[in-house]
Amino acid sequence: MKRYVIIVAGGKGLRMGGDVPKQFLPVGGKPVLMRTIEAFRKVYDEIQVILVLPHDQQEYWAELCKKYDFDVPMLTADGGDSRFHSVQNGLALVPDDVEGIVGVHDGVRPFVSEETIRRCYQAAWENGAAIPVVPVVETVRQILPEGDSVTVDRDHYRLVQTPQVFTVDVLKKAYLQPYQREFTDDASVVEEMGHPITLVEGNRGNIKLTTPEDLKLSEVLCRI
Repeated sequence: MKRYVIIVAGGKGLRMGGDVPKQFLPVGGKPVLMRTIEAFRKVYDEIQVILVLPHDQQEYWAELCKKYDFDVPMLTADGGDSRFHSVQNGLALVPDDVEGIVGVHDGVRPFVSEETIRRCYQAAWENGAAIPVVPVVETVRQILPEGDSVTVDRDHYRLVQTPQVFTVDVLKKAYLQPYQREFTDDASVVEEMGHPITLVEGNRGNIKLTTPEDLKLSEVLCRI
């Protein structure tokens, strides 16, 4: 059984307030994207890494790899117009006839735990599709069409993380569907063709680095 991970890193860093895309910013002395890749290699050293980057960022990434002596074997695909199309491009590098499982992970989630990765890959192998989630701990209010709002029962909701993991045949079939705006993640694409999604426990530290505040928090997480 072959394992793959498609790491999607198409961020331009605008909400970080700088010119360097957020996946390349240093955290604990190392670019975020390198830490993300290492998280998967620590769990499965044989995993095939497929990195999806905008074409105009690939030369800079190659320079960073030389600078940090980062020599992890990986395949590279061009980023697309949307996350859906970026995943499609990465998935094209996975053979059609292989028996295996493929995860899709955000390049700026470097703190996914070993346990979360293992749970997702195991559940996907058993059920075809698995995603990590965490409970909602704050009060949630729903905005109504007329402008009012109401509190909803947070026990009925979960926050979704990555990696979202699937058997190769399930994800390949799902991404043959035409793009829809409602496809906000891989689970929504797979769900559209009628395949159930298994929820597994994520880890609270598996944050997506989006703002300068997230970057400061990541420095703390590096020391834990």
